[in-house]
Amino acid sequence: MADIFERLIKHYGPIGQHRERAHGYFVFPKLEGEIGNRMMFRGKEMIVWSLNNYLGLANHPEVRKTDAEGAAKFGLAAPMGARMMSGNSNYHEQLEKELAEFVNKEDAALLNYGYQGMVSIIDVLCGRHDVIVYDAESHACIIDGLRLHPGHRYVYKHNDVGDCEKQLQRATALIEKQKAGGILVITEGVFGMAGDQGRLKEIADLKKKYQFRFLVDDAHGFGTLGKAGAGAGEEQGVQDDIDLYFSTFAKSMASIGAFVAGDKLIIDYIRYNIRSQIFAKSLPMPFVLGNLKRLELLREHPDLKDKLWSNAKKLQSGLKERGFDIGNTDSVVTPVYMKGDVPEATAMVMDLRENYGIFCSIVVYPVIPKGHIIYRLIPTAVHTDADIHATLKAFEETKKKLDAGEYKVEFIPHMAEA
Repeated sequence: MADIFERLIKHYGPIGQHRERAHGYFVFPKLEGEIGNRMMFRGKEMIVWSLNNYLGLANHPEVRKTDAEGAAKFGLAAPMGARMMSGNSNYHEQLEKELAEFVNKEDAALLNYGYQGMVSIIDVLCGRHDVIVYDAESHACIIDGLRLHPGHRYVYKHNDVGDCEKQLQRATALIEKQKAGGILVITEGVFGMAGDQGRLKEIADLKKKYQFRFLVDDAHGFGTLGKAGAGAGEEQGVQDDIDLYFSTFAKSMASIGAFVAGDKLIIDYIRYNIRSQIFAKSLPMPFVLGNLKRLELLREHPDLKDKLWSNAKKLQSGLKERGFDIGNTDSVVTPVYMKGDVPEATAMVMDLRENYGIFCSIVVYPVIPKGHIIYRLIPTAVHTDADIHATLKAFEETKKKLDAGEYKVEFIPHMAEA
């Protein structure tokens, strides 16, 4: 008989195998100081492009004041218990009401976390006879929710509406054969890695030919897209065709928690049956009050979204003008695609950080195929023209070094200690 722990420590996984050299630098880095466009990393100031702080609300003075007052008044313990038992409050219900109005839905239910929330939504909606049709590049929270689904699931090629229709045909045929079940289609409003919007309008149009319900994860679209900031559905003019609209507070609102919005009857069903909320402590009061303030600022200050988009367009156009491939992004998420292996990528990251003061996320194998590197830059409303100029200059110079083979090394440097 094998020992479970012994097996695990022999195979730490594709990222974990580098933990002794990479911890604290390439993975689990520590950014210090006030949250913003410039922070400290290992004693050096960095221009940071890796924060989920699209509208710059993390350190907004009104937000900080509300957060502090909420903690002083209620502490982190209130309300005690799960919402259904003893953890409900007028503030929780007010936040749900305001969120539903903002995204043009009848009702909304608060969720403690985005990742946990999406997993649980899939679980509460679908039984063993139901079929789920989903995009191939769906976020991990969707994939993990699908792993718990006892019924069939059909994946369609990323943003390929033709293939989505083929999978709907397969799902429809299966349900007609088993004479039970329904279909749920899941996609994202904005895909967080590539930055391209989901084909919401085209998928919604398929409702004219097929019977299904439509769930959209709009974590990156909420607050950044649409005239009012209500997300990708508003941007594409199909919010009414989205049956369940899901988003988190972690991106535009720089906070904790999530919500799902839709028709009151189905939201009530979710509220009374979603296990991750029924059996978990209620979202603490300071977070609820803080999220109410963040939503107020999002509604009343469209200039924050305008500044975000101004910065994103400057960054993206500057990269394209310099010959960089940023893919098909039509959101503020800015990927930069390059060729190279893992050691080259780590050497380039070190150069960007140590010599140019640029901190951004990098994605390599096994997340993407070998020989490819993706830098993901997240612009915010608090970045400056100076930040953008310095970053473009750094990328231009390091790309020349990458192409010239200057980053070819044999191993990941030992960076676990400062």
